[in-house]
Amino acid sequence: MPKLIVTDRSGTEHEFEAEPGLSVMEIIRDNGLDELLALCGGCCSCATCHVHVDEEFTRFLGPIGEDENDLLDSSNDRDAHSRLSCQLPFHADLDGLRVTLAAED
Repeated sequence: MPKLIVTDRSGTEHEFEAEPGLSVMEIIRDNGLDELLALCGGCCSCATCHVHVDEEFTRFLGPIGEDENDLLDSSNDRDAHSRLSCQLPFHADLDGLRVTLAAED
């Protein structure tokens, strides 16, 4: 099964089996990593699932949407690799995807 590698806010790496078709947020949440709040449940309305995507994988992601971009603008930890994990559908090309949880705003 494909893997998702998540670095939490303390720098600890977690490796999760990642089912294609779920969002990156759902995979992280369903594996019990409580640091990712995902308060809106994936509706793209809160930015509490903000992650930094490893640059190697950005070419496999869809373009950032207007709502996602607006929400990320409100984060003090936004950078060029910021995305909302609820807006990242996991697929086979993302096997080994590495993301780091953004600082809590």
